[in-house]
Amino acid sequence: MKIQSVADASFLKYGKVLEGYDFSGLLKEMKHTPVPEDVIYVPSVEELEALDVAKKLQNKGFGGLPVQIGYCNGHNKKLNAVEYHRNSEINVAVTDLVLLIGQQQDIEADFTYDTSKIEAFLVPAGTGIEVYATTLHYAPCHVKESGFQCVVVLPKGTNTELTFQTESEGEDSLMTAKNKWLIAHEDAKIPGAFNGLKGENITIE
Repeated sequence: MKIQSVADASFLKYGKVLEGYDFSGLLKEMKHTPVPEDVIYVPSVEELEALDVAKKLQNKGFGGLPVQIGYCNGHNKKLNAVEYHRNSEINVAVTDLVLLIGQQQDIEADFTYDTSKIEAFLVPAGTGIEVYATTLHYAPCHVKESGFQCVVVLPKGTNTELTFQTESEGEDSLMTAKNKWLIAHEDAKIPGAFNGLKGENITIE
């Protein structure tokens, strides 16, 4: 698969590179977070949310809405699933990483999605990006054998445990957490997920 750059014009339908932020404090604090052999996601980290840049991310990035700042770290080479939210997500690449992304508009009426539509983009270390609400995404892929580290900024409560009943049909059947709709590949064997990804479970070599 061709790996493009988030600086390319082809990324503009999925998101944009952020300007006007100082991410140095985030990058420094992230050195204290673990990089397991699999993938770990922590929605909210007090030490990251206490940094000066947190207020700017809240006000400039999300128009003043309360946000949570966490991370996704680890080792990964596969697509496995795609998810989307009702809002943009901000990612800050602590290490070089590759995002496998697509468009929500390409989800079929039966909530299946053809993985041949997925594109790959390199996010260089130190780069912040906004990933639009209509962009399908999941865990990043590592570039170096030491793994990947990525800051994840979202509206407060996103990706936390559901506290209400969802319907078993329609789009509700994709909801696996608050503000999180997920379509998985059967090869990934994600418990409770809707296996609607059709085609190859894409691997980045």
